[in-house]
Amino acid sequence: MAAFRWLTAGESHGPQLTVIIEGLPAGLEVSEDDLRRDLGRRQGGHGRGGRQQIETDWARIVAGVRGGYTIGSPVALVIENRDHANWTAEMTAAKEGFAPKPVTRLRPGHADLAGALKYGHTDVRNVLERSSARETATRVAAGGVAKKLLGEFGITVMSFSQSIGPVDTGYDAVDPATLSEEEIAASPVRCPDPEASRRMVQEIDAAGERGDTLGGTFRVVATGLPAGLGSYVHWDRKLDGRLAQAMLSINAIKGVEFGAGFEGASRPGSQFHDEIDYQGGRFRHLTNRAGGLTGGVTNGEPLDLRAAIKPISTMKTPMPSVDLKTKEKVQAHYERSDVCVVPAAGVIGEAMVALVLADAFLEKFGGDSMEEVGRNFRAYQDTLAR
Repeated sequence: MAAFRWLTAGESHGPQLTVIIEGLPAGLEVSEDDLRRDLGRRQGGHGRGGRQQIETDWARIVAGVRGGYTIGSPVALVIENRDHANWTAEMTAAKEGFAPKPVTRLRPGHADLAGALKYGHTDVRNVLERSSARETATRVAAGGVAKKLLGEFGITVMSFSQSIGPVDTGYDAVDPATLSEEEIAASPVRCPDPEASRRMVQEIDAAGERGDTLGGTFRVVATGLPAGLGSYVHWDRKLDGRLAQAMLSINAIKGVEFGAGFEGASRPGSQFHDEIDYQGGRFRHLTNRAGGLTGGVTNGEPLDLRAAIKPISTMKTPMPSVDLKTKEKVQAHYERSDVCVVPAAGVIGEAMVALVLADAFLEKFGGDSMEEVGRNFRAYQDTLAR
């Protein structure tokens, strides 16, 4: 069976975004409606900007699914960019009719300067079109397919906002095991603490009035995972390393921790490590400060990780910068942007976690069909119950 992998293509204002997913077993039921909810959640959250009023993301399945089920070949999804109609002359692939408006004012915090220097571009639009977080729509669509696969085996992935700006609910204030999707969705910032949610909204509004932006942190929790995904035998097979890399690949993510993470680093070992017990025919841990992973392997507890996202780099009140062409001091380029994307980033985080877990799951239980994967999974579960 081919390895589970996926690849995206497309620019922020190009005609479409495309993602190809390879390695899915045949027989997985999936539809366009399955992917719609997460794409909608990615576009929501208090503090989002004008682009979300233009796009209504819908992933079309154009290959790999027949009659509602995967057939074993690569699955291709397409998301159209409605805003492309306003950018045809600037974004056409042809020489004929190409009418660019070069961007040369560099934005601090963006990939503008590093990307232009790396690829030798004189028009920063060549960088910002692909480095834009618009690309994450394809990840969320692909993550929706991964969630469908995991869901067949009782695995769920959810997220919520833990902090925005100076408002932080804290690691111990929320028990992920007690949360519901409805409770999280009731908050405009996807924070399950009502008082913290109210203060987060106030901070976002205040930053918007100043022409500023805010970052924060979000938690991703996956439940129902069997022990044994990942491996400790090589550095690149450790599941926590694979998850951290995936999370840090999301635009503006600057840090990742598992379980108690950095806060736990100040505790003595006796107050950090999770005591092992055996009850009801299975091993379990009495706490989950490790975040569901030990030695790079799932240990049977919920996966619990937190990611830190920096404030959005594009601001209504631009920072001082330099022009790429003239080298003169200028105000940074401003292009329609958000004030805060923490709630949406959590949805993207869910997708990336689901994609990594789907890879690890098929690595462990893989087969060419869902029936074969199911047999492998059940046989392994039987060995754990002995």
